[in-house]
Amino acid sequence: MKLAAVVIGRNEGTRLIRCFASLEGRADPIIYVDSGSTDGSVAAAEAAGAQVIALDMSLPFTAARARNAGLKRLKDLGMPDLVQLIDGDCELQPDWTEQASDFLSSQPKVAIVAGRLRERSPEVSVWNRLADAEWDTPTGQVDAVGGIAVIRARPVDEVGGFREDLIAGEEPELCLRLHRAGWAVWRLPAEMALHDIAMTRFGQWWKRMRRYGHAIAEGWMLHGGGPEAYCRNAVLRNLMWGAGVPIVSLFGALFQPWWLIVLLAWPAQVLRLRAKGENWERAFFLMLGKIPIAQGILSQLWRSRRRTPSQIIEYK
Repeated sequence: MKLAAVVIGRNEGTRLIRCFASLEGRADPIIYVDSGSTDGSVAAAEAAGAQVIALDMSLPFTAARARNAGLKRLKDLGMPDLVQLIDGDCELQPDWTEQASDFLSSQPKVAIVAGRLRERSPEVSVWNRLADAEWDTPTGQVDAVGGIAVIRARPVDEVGGFREDLIAGEEPELCLRLHRAGWAVWRLPAEMALHDIAMTRFGQWWKRMRRYGHAIAEGWMLHGGGPEAYCRNAVLRNLMWGAGVPIVSLFGALFQPWWLIVLLAWPAQVLRLRAKGENWERAFFLMLGKIPIAQGILSQLWRSRRRTPSQIIEYK
């Protein structure tokens, strides 16, 4: 099956060069969609033999818009069977595209397949380690995968591609529409790619968690009323822990100090996560992350009420 690639990026430097090197001999053509780089990324892409699309940055940027631009170029060139979607800060593992192609050849009702994504340098910071653990998700038939995956071009095109107004969470939303159209999404236990999230500051992690809260709130508002109750449980759970528990406790303490005992639910939940197999570090940050996630949810709900457009949340 013919496999092409769409790479998106901005100012990825040497990471982008590694990305193109990992695609050499595995995908043709390669489309690179650049979103205003100033570090020579376009020249690097051209040197690697990629076709370059420069996004019009006068329009609001989203990763979904960039991926759609790449897919549209491939459609204009003649719809390929399969497309490897990859971000410029990632590097494919040597055997991945062959494994993905073979799997899709044997599974005609699977529209998207992904594998194990790993962080390049988890030892550099706690934030990198948390991301590496986040990528370790169940295998088999799944509800959704992220933006690094091999897709069947035709069904993705038939459901309308990525929703361009979503600033985050566009991949699970696409997977939902594919499920509704009768397609399956799969994750293999195979090594897929190295990712370089390069998070070294607490503020980056906090902003990334807010971004996730924004994404699930937007997904819930779009599809939460459907039979899947899309994102509903994630929204309610994070609002309860990230906003409900602290607000109830602190407000109650204004009248009776013993209300502060409600805050003990947090360390109790950390202990529960530890008992379920999480290490102490991840258990602690899974709970602390509920606060910025709740912030992102509430911010998006407020924006929706005021009918103000979403703005991209960048953490790098």
